[in-house]
Amino acid sequence: MNRLRDDAEAVVPQDDAAHVRDILDRLAARASCRDFDESLISPEILEDIVRDGVEAPSSCNQQNWHFVIVADPARKRRARDISGGNHHFAECSALIYLCFQKGWTHGNFSIVQSVAGACYHMMLSAHLRGFQCIWNAGIGDQVALREMIGLPETFDVIGALAIGRAKATAPKNKAPRRPIHEIFSWEKFERPSASCYPVKPAAAYPYWEIRNDANPYAEWNPAHWRWDQLADFRGYSVWAKSPLAGVYVSRRQGEATAVEMSLLPALPSGAKVVEVMGWGGTTTTALMGALGHDAQLTFVELSANNLSFMTERLRREGHDMSRLHGEVMVNGTLPQADGSVDLVVLPQVLEHMPAPEAFLDEVRRVLAPGGYVLASVRNMTSAYGAHWRAVEAVGAIPNQGPFTPIAAADLATWMHTRFTIEADLGIGADATGDAARLTGDACQTGRLYAMRGRRA
Repeated sequence: MNRLRDDAEAVVPQDDAAHVRDILDRLAARASCRDFDESLISPEILEDIVRDGVEAPSSCNQQNWHFVIVADPARKRRARDISGGNHHFAECSALIYLCFQKGWTHGNFSIVQSVAGACYHMMLSAHLRGFQCIWNAGIGDQVALREMIGLPETFDVIGALAIGRAKATAPKNKAPRRPIHEIFSWEKFERPSASCYPVKPAAAYPYWEIRNDANPYAEWNPAHWRWDQLADFRGYSVWAKSPLAGVYVSRRQGEATAVEMSLLPALPSGAKVVEVMGWGGTTTTALMGALGHDAQLTFVELSANNLSFMTERLRREGHDMSRLHGEVMVNGTLPQADGSVDLVVLPQVLEHMPAPEAFLDEVRRVLAPGGYVLASVRNMTSAYGAHWRAVEAVGAIPNQGPFTPIAAADLATWMHTRFTIEADLGIGADATGDAARLTGDACQTGRLYAMRGRRA
């Protein structure tokens, strides 16, 4: 492909090229921050940042945007609560709510694009001034938020920009960017198939028919996904991958993880343990706390991107990193040798796999004779399963990736076929939240179903 302009036709004079490159490199170093030190920024500087932001282009130059700066500590705490738990809303120096007047130039979301452009201009202004920031669309209940900032019904709010100074201990991680050759093409659309995710077949996919809570084209069944597509999806989504300690502990799971861990067997000194597709380090942290002090744990993921976040998360949780090691699994094949592992932990991940039964064969392959498997699944034959079918499964695929709950009886059959079953239990009588321990006849009715098996 011939370039449209060769180096001799460059617009920037050669003498200025190094200066321009320096600016661009500084802008590229911007990374989102969720760990602020609660220090103040003067009102004058905050107003200057907004002033910089509105130098961005506006559709038809109408500038039907509005920005509400919230810096009062009590109001920031209220903003945190309304958001559903964005802790950094209370810890940042200020929030800037991004609003627009409804009814003008809605074609192709032009007014929303204008607000987004202004937001990014503010982010670059804050970054060049030495501050950190993060833009969040997850701002919470619109009614409560409207009341807090006095927003009239003729305006909408599409997000909030948090600005402040990062703590000295804040993570330096920046979410990975795709290789440039994957995200652009010349003259026509071309994209690697791994980054084009499955949807249900349809003649067309009208935008207005697709919402987060109602997406008739969403393909939740992982059997219709390839392993490389799952790896791509999980590798770039920042779901549950903050390197901050103590965050992204699922509200839905609550105390359930501790109940799952109660099924862990007694292991020999120096036992080799593998956790598969752990939840951004959250279950890994719980597992490390439950294992013996000298067990060696390998956390296996589908993408190296996941491993970098998990490693930083686990380090910040205070774990002995000499006992932890991350490895990538390709196409559903564990990297461990035959008969080399004492325990494999599958924390609600079989339901995310294209072929869960085949993966249990893979687990059996790597287990040493007498080795254990601890598997848990979200149970289709439970109150949660009914909730999933009626509510979750009619919406968009979540950031954790596609999954379909597995019936407790099916997991029991799969496990009995391959392992000697030593214990099982149900967790959670309700659709969400509780962690009641269910045994006996109620065992297979729990929101979660967990089993411990042993290889003969």
